[in-house]
Amino acid sequence: MFKNILLICLIILLIFCGLYIVNTQNKWDKVFQKSNEINVEKVAFKNRFGITLVGDLYSPKSMKKNDKLPAIAISGPFGAVKEQSSGLYAQTIAQRGFITLAFDPSYTGESSGHPRNVASPDINTEDFSAAVDFLSVQKNVDPNRIGILGICGFGGFAINAAAIDTRIKATVASTMYDMTRVSAKGYNDSIDENTRFEIKQSLNKQRIEDFKSGKYKGADGLPEKLTGKEPQFVKDYWEYYKTKRGFHSRSINSNGKWNITSSISLINQPILNYSSEIKSAVLVIHGEKAHSRYFGEDAFKKLKGNNKELLIIKDANHVDLYDNMEKIPFDKIEKFYKENLK
Repeated sequence: MFKNILLICLIILLIFCGLYIVNTQNKWDKVFQKSNEINVEKVAFKNRFGITLVGDLYSPKSMKKNDKLPAIAISGPFGAVKEQSSGLYAQTIAQRGFITLAFDPSYTGESSGHPRNVASPDINTEDFSAAVDFLSVQKNVDPNRIGILGICGFGGFAINAAAIDTRIKATVASTMYDMTRVSAKGYNDSIDENTRFEIKQSLNKQRIEDFKSGKYKGADGLPEKLTGKEPQFVKDYWEYYKTKRGFHSRSINSNGKWNITSSISLINQPILNYSSEIKSAVLVIHGEKAHSRYFGEDAFKKLKGNNKELLIIKDANHVDLYDNMEKIPFDKIEKFYKENLK
């Protein structure tokens, strides 16, 4: 009995320190097929706000006991979980000789934080740095060779993290969104100041309703069924999140709704203000036919230095870069990290 109590206390202490490996992944719960070339462990660690983040740590089975490998922290898309696109990226990159960490952002998936389904430009940027904290102390990771990769909205947060976290030596933003820009200005910057003021009024009115009810109203998500009249990019999202291709019960985009008042901070706290000061390497990848392409191109225009690169994938749309193995340029991603994580 006394030994059991000591064991429980030790586990609690390790979780508090953010270093606890939760368990070896026995049941495969991802939307992609498991590779026989990698090991996967579920891990937990805390960010600077005290939120416990949960991730899957991928490592090549060929890794030796004393190896010190480069490592990549991966998250996104916005509203997805680690069992979807970020896990696919993590597994594929791990097969190429890296340790990778696909993690659920704060307030989503298996990570903690209440209320649920909240987004924050500050906290979600911090989530990447917390992942770097965790990777930096792993015995098989070289702490001087850590990069990050963000998909969709987390591509923007990844670039934002690279602007503040000098430990990040290489950043990839794939099919990126700037969630603060689209929240404040709409698609293609179609929302003007007056319309934005009306949105703010509506959101702050909703705060009162949420306070009175003790519940948080969800924003509109993907429809359960398509009518055929939706914009093509909505159909593309639906085909990923609402079908066997990418559906996961913990994913907000598959089976939930964002807290609508999350938009307040996204509107008022634009990211990428200091992205021009990033000295480390950045690779921006976008689809030629993606509705979101302008986010990646404009983000790239702000970057300075000869270690920045924009790669446009021919005929690819936004969602192709979630899971289309013929479109995602893993050879290029591998080369980029190996060149910049020396």
